[in-house]
Amino acid sequence: MSADHSAHHAGRAKLLLLLLGIVWGLNWPAVKTALSQLSPWALRSIGLSAAAATVFALGLARGRNMKVRSGRDRLHVAVAGVLNIAAFNILLTFAQLGAATSRVAIITYSMPLWATLFARFALGERLDRMRAAGLLLGACGLAVLLAPLAAGGLPPGILLALAAALSWAAGTIYSKWARIAAEPLAVAAWQLLTGALVALTGLLSFEGMPHWPQWSALHVEVLLAVAYHIVFAMALGYMLWFNIINNLPVGVATLGTLLVPVVGVTGAVLLLGERPGLSDLAGFALIFCAALCVLLPRSIPVRSEPG
Repeated sequence: MSADHSAHHAGRAKLLLLLLGIVWGLNWPAVKTALSQLSPWALRSIGLSAAAATVFALGLARGRNMKVRSGRDRLHVAVAGVLNIAAFNILLTFAQLGAATSRVAIITYSMPLWATLFARFALGERLDRMRAAGLLLGACGLAVLLAPLAAGGLPPGILLALAAALSWAAGTIYSKWARIAAEPLAVAAWQLLTGALVALTGLLSFEGMPHWPQWSALHVEVLLAVAYHIVFAMALGYMLWFNIINNLPVGVATLGTLLVPVVGVTGAVLLLGERPGLSDLAGFALIFCAALCVLLPRSIPVRSEPG
């Protein structure tokens, strides 16, 4: 491939990365709106199933090998899928029921800090000055954000958002440690399918089979939010993501996803009427700068995004 051709693909991928940041960022208020009438289990069952089907279709259309042959690798894919996709998405959805969307978005994107910390112990990765500064900034950002809330006990939504960030980080480090010998698109597709099956199991276990007539009673804004979540955030979002990581270094792609919480917080203010306080904004600024510090030196690959 010529240098000009490669540069063209890289430039196009950067534009797609900007689009992805907007698409995934606006998914935060969309999910909050959908949850006004849908349960977390139902929403995630639909969304993750759509994402899995999209990525499988994308892989087959590109002629990729979508099989994971080794029993060891299948187990690793299942564990990574539970951590990266199932636990992360389900915890995050329940978190939005118990806390402001803007706060949940801010806390979720502390993930690179936890991933750096886990990598230090699980993978033996050394902390350079930049990463150490990032961890310190992140700790300060979380303290500034959470201190005003801690007086009366942290709301369950905040704790669930922290758990989601930890699960995402653990899944990322686990995937890196496991070194799964399969096509990356196949690994992503099977992880998404694992997440969809976990969500569907939760739906059937806790709520039983959904009754389709109930869908006709959904408000128009809820139907629009669900449609956005399925078509844009999950199906289109993952198509964009895998196109981007095929044409850009993972570090550049990962840095680009930091646009997501910026759009998410802005969307929560404009579309949901949320008003983050000074502590929220200060915490967000510190955590954002901390993530930059952690990701700039040697980025840790991320295989999935919060919606």
